[in-house]
Amino acid sequence: MRVVVIGGSGHIGTYLVPMLVENGYEVVNITRGQSEPYLPHAAWKRVQPVVADRTEEDAAGIFGRRIRDLKPDVVVDLICFTEESARQIVDAVRGRITHFLHCGTIWAHGHSTTVPATEDLPRAPFGEYGIQKAKIEAYLLDEARRTGFPATILMPGHIVGPGYVPLNPAGHFNPEVYSLIARGEALCLPNLGLETVHHVHAADVAQAFFKAMTHWNLSVGENFHTVSPAALTLRGYAEAIFAWFGHPANLTYLPWEDWRKTVSELEAPATWDHIAHSPNASIEKARRLIGYEPRYTSLEAVREAVTWLIDNQRLQV
Repeated sequence: MRVVVIGGSGHIGTYLVPMLVENGYEVVNITRGQSEPYLPHAAWKRVQPVVADRTEEDAAGIFGRRIRDLKPDVVVDLICFTEESARQIVDAVRGRITHFLHCGTIWAHGHSTTVPATEDLPRAPFGEYGIQKAKIEAYLLDEARRTGFPATILMPGHIVGPGYVPLNPAGHFNPEVYSLIARGEALCLPNLGLETVHHVHAADVAQAFFKAMTHWNLSVGENFHTVSPAALTLRGYAEAIFAWFGHPANLTYLPWEDWRKTVSELEAPATWDHIAHSPNASIEKARRLIGYEPRYTSLEAVREAVTWLIDNQRLQV
């Protein structure tokens, strides 16, 4: 089968593309040509690269036709961020493909209500990213159930892997938080540190895409959370990292309005976005229908990423 992967050189594609090649699929990777996969793999020599700027081609109304003209059996869309962009591809490939897999997000839920959240909970997204992703999800599921378009939505959490900084216990991406913990210095958390984050290793997200493809009859028309088995509180996350570096947890706390003044103008909005969502998602549906079974817990995924940063002199401890 011929699989076109849109955005296959990023976090998920680093693992998914080699997995597809090793299992006998013919793979076309559409990328802007500005980055390499996070980890090398011999399978990339057997991948057909296609350079395209999706934003420009969406605006010109030609990106969907580009995908159609590549004659895929399966399309994996890892970088769709607006409903209009999704509509353009669906209109172009309708009736021509056997499966369309879209990378959604648990951000489509909005703030947590019942936890762990299941895929069928009513949506209340906020923030442009979450709102747009929720619209795409609703559109694709409607197309699948009303017209038979073979769509499946996979919904990752905070993707983690070697090569980049994971979301830290303070709810943002400044690597200095890990350095501070490694030195045993005090880390201040917002509120009581009881808000949650839900990581997932990029390899496990790739696993979910592959299993959705190989369980076509059970995955078409469905959405699946693809996260680790359990979310973490900020406090529990921080305590574990202090323990990794051989220190007792050295934590302090401030109410949000006071805490936000202690960090930068980039870090405060990132933390607010994460604690306002406080994601905590169930993977029981994915386990039951497509056999999804993550290899990594949240802490195992983070530890591998932090170790890579240290080993590659990207993090001073």
